[in-house]
Amino acid sequence: MNNKNSLLVELFVEELPPKALKKLGDAFAGVLRDQLVAQGLAEAGSVLIAYASPRRLAAHLTHVAERAADKAVSQKLMPVAVGLDASGQPTPALLKRLGALGADASAVPGLKRAMDGKAEALFYESTAKGATLAEGLQKALAEAIAKLPIPKVMSYQLESGCELPGWSSVSFVRPAHGLVALHGDTVVPIEALGLKAGRETHGHRFEAAVDPVVLRDANSYALQLQDDGAVIASFEARRAEIARQLAAAAVKVGGGSVPIDDDALLDEVTALVERPNVLVCSFEREFLEVPQECLILTMKANQKYFPLLDASSKLTNKFLVVSNISPDDASAVIEGNERVVRPRLADAKFFFDQDRKKSLASRVESLGKVVYHNKLGTQGERVQRVMHIARGIAEKLGDAKVAAQATQAAQLAKADLVTDMVGEFPELQGTMGRYYALHDGLDAAVADAIEDHYKPRFAGDELPRNSVGLVVALADKLETLVGMFGIGNLPTGDRDPFALRRHALGVIRMLIEKDLALGLDALLQDAAAQFKDIAGFDGSKATVELRDFILDRLAGSLREQGASAQEVDAVLAPLPQRLGEVPKLLAAVRAFAALPAAAALAAANKRIGNILKKAPEADAHVSELLLQEPAEKALHAAMAEVVPAANAQFEAGDYTGSLQTLAALREPVDAFFDGVMVNAEQADLRLNRLGLLMSLHTAMNRVAQLERLAV
Repeated sequence: MNNKNSLLVELFVEELPPKALKKLGDAFAGVLRDQLVAQGLAEAGSVLIAYASPRRLAAHLTHVAERAADKAVSQKLMPVAVGLDASGQPTPALLKRLGALGADASAVPGLKRAMDGKAEALFYESTAKGATLAEGLQKALAEAIAKLPIPKVMSYQLESGCELPGWSSVSFVRPAHGLVALHGDTVVPIEALGLKAGRETHGHRFEAAVDPVVLRDANSYALQLQDDGAVIASFEARRAEIARQLAAAAVKVGGGSVPIDDDALLDEVTALVERPNVLVCSFEREFLEVPQECLILTMKANQKYFPLLDASSKLTNKFLVVSNISPDDASAVIEGNERVVRPRLADAKFFFDQDRKKSLASRVESLGKVVYHNKLGTQGERVQRVMHIARGIAEKLGDAKVAAQATQAAQLAKADLVTDMVGEFPELQGTMGRYYALHDGLDAAVADAIEDHYKPRFAGDELPRNSVGLVVALADKLETLVGMFGIGNLPTGDRDPFALRRHALGVIRMLIEKDLALGLDALLQDAAAQFKDIAGFDGSKATVELRDFILDRLAGSLREQGASAQEVDAVLAPLPQRLGEVPKLLAAVRAFAALPAAAALAAANKRIGNILKKAPEADAHVSELLLQEPAEKALHAAMAEVVPAANAQFEAGDYTGSLQTLAALREPVDAFFDGVMVNAEQADLRLNRLGLLMSLHTAMNRVAQLERLAV
């Protein structure tokens, strides 16, 4: 009888790296399951539960067999001509091959003959015994350990159960101290990392009811750990419990308080505790005079606390701590955490007070001592470039006030890099610049631009809130892109240390979503002009290659939004300069592509393009006197009616209407190609017909290259 019980495998280890814990747990369980399914020991529909706590990785899998089913195996031996002699007797080569498989001459009559390519071959059919669970799990566990996405491996010495105690080494993410392998209530005899499998594990370091926890069977694992070991083994269950307790504690505090929403922090804290206990702590109200971003960051980054915000999203002087212990009297834990956070907040207040003693403008000179890039100079030199680029962009947009404010904001945008607060918390660059600018009495538009010039920082991030910030953000990203491309510092498949892809998408979003009347080539050329004194700067890479890079990012973005590759190519092939027009052009092309006439017109457009490539002497001149065939006269008449209307719609920005108007040319175009010989022997007729096609081609491709839609 082949019992199909649940299987439980656990590695008990020292504290695992918290930021990697969830990935480690999912990978460990996933590889185990896949390996057992591949060996026929588990069903494809077996239910997997991954467990991961600070000191354990485990997997629970249902419907696991004691032994895999036997398999029929067919092995090719050799061609018949090689294995059998003229009288049909086995050759020495065949007997030797059979011997290697554990068979002898008695197997020859049972060999199967089948065609293998052009020759007939001999096949030996046998039955392979299915793997036992002990064999299969040993292999699966070794694979799961080998494939763990370990951030950094540790090497440590085994103290027992090895050839040289104290000398034999093992490499793993953290020292492992226990291995559990239970199939139902039976221990599976496997080994890993110098450990032999058993049924004992350990619970909470301080609060376990019993130690060790002796597991009854695979299915009792989570419940026994919770009841006897004071551990919530499931990462997801522990995370949900922390979220529940955080929300409940905030409600208890009152005043509409809510804990800060931060999934990364919640994941990290989940990886730090085995049984969470949320406690409410507080700090002195005087610290609230410091910008809340500083206080929130120091509490989150340094202490892993959850700051509490009031109903208007303002920081309160309360915060939540997720403790790993649950004493009857938690006052000592609360006081300890309050005592620890106070110096952190005092440091933030000190930095803030000290920084405000100097204006941002007075700090600009210090940027000349901060290296930006060894080939591109200092942050001070970079600031000068961004200032000139920003002023040029604002002037192109025709706003003198924005030009003046953008120039000022660009000059001050990097000044907070040399403040104490940003030196301690680099994540606050821009944010602190805004606070200090307001303290210096600068216009709010300039202060906002100093913070916003880093936006968008990530996919989905908001754009700068005003025109000044938009101009400076665009200038800053163009300076980075042009500079890096100009010195050949291009992103590779897996490396993009200067986030050039993100900067390119930021430029695209600003140009499109704000529909800025700015040409891409002109922007790149103006930015490149600021690097003319940089040795080794390649203007071609900074303009031509960068333009292609930006358009590639745009194409990928449009495809992700649902446009087909052909539609995107049709719009981008003419190298549109105003990217703000692209969404309207694409919408027009997509609407045109849905028309019944679209396929035929796209194919005709492609045909016309091919004809014109072979006729360099053609121009768009058409003489009505030279129109002879009824079909060319009809096409000319139709164009005289349709093209002006389509052009008027194009000039008015109605690209969809323009293409739909041109769709009326389908029948006369089809009739033209059916009834007219374009390459007539008579030169004037040929040139006139080519001129007609050139006029048609120009009219049809104002919105997009329609031939790209042809299949």
